[in-house]
Amino acid sequence: TWAELVPPNLAMLVNTLDAIEPVAGGLEHVSLMQGYKVYGAHLGPFKTPARESDPPHMPPEFNVDQQQFLERRQLGKSWTWSAIRPSVVSGFGLGNPMNLAMVIAVYATISKKLGVPLRFPGKPGAYTSLIEMTDAGLLAEATVWAATNPECANQAFNINNGDLFRWHEMWPKIAAFFDMDVAPPLPMSLDVAMADKESVWDELVEEHHLARTPYSDVSSWGFGDFVFGWDYDFFADGSKARRFGFHRHVDTEAMFLDIFANLQARKIIP
Repeated sequence: TWAELVPPNLAMLVNTLDAIEPVAGGLEHVSLMQGYKVYGAHLGPFKTPARESDPPHMPPEFNVDQQQFLERRQLGKSWTWSAIRPSVVSGFGLGNPMNLAMVIAVYATISKKLGVPLRFPGKPGAYTSLIEMTDAGLLAEATVWAATNPECANQAFNINNGDLFRWHEMWPKIAAFFDMDVAPPLPMSLDVAMADKESVWDELVEEHHLARTPYSDVSSWGFGDFVFGWDYDFFADGSKARRFGFHRHVDTEAMFLDIFANLQARKIIP
């Protein structure tokens, strides 16, 4: 449950500060990685664009508890904190349970192997809602920027690519990358539909001489179901970071295609 996530996540942060503060006399900054759960994005339709100044929602939410702990702990201290709030983060990573780009790449690869078109598997409303992403490289740069610029001290920042899209426009472009046809969306649980596809994946690895990556390391189906289930707009206002001086942005279509090409270059997918 959401409530059960609070104690362990808060304890990890408390234990870290308890261990570091006594021995790190030169501690300057603590970066807290959050997300749009702060705005209640995981609960259902939320106010968009979400802004850092939006009022809180009914707890529990461990991101909020962590920030409140940092705010109290920082009083009278020389170090500062920042709260970084990305959208759905995409980049290269194996064994990551929250990797949407990997979900799409492996889903497309297996679909093509089985001779079926690339169908959007989410809720009908999710296909046409506005959504945004956060490139992992951009997120890393923003984290360093917020940690090393004094004017960013003790502030929260939404960090996103800077553009919005709808899956019904993005999906055909993804299909074109994989040289696949697109068919009308068909709502399904990826967690269920892809549960028996390990043998297909193993065949692909052998057939295309791919890196021997276990199916479990490329399977984030539950997260895919989570994201593709958002049948409401999902985006936040990133202008605060720009006002404070962070002007980097990423084209989301190019981001997806670059990640897929990277997965091919690394021999993760054919």
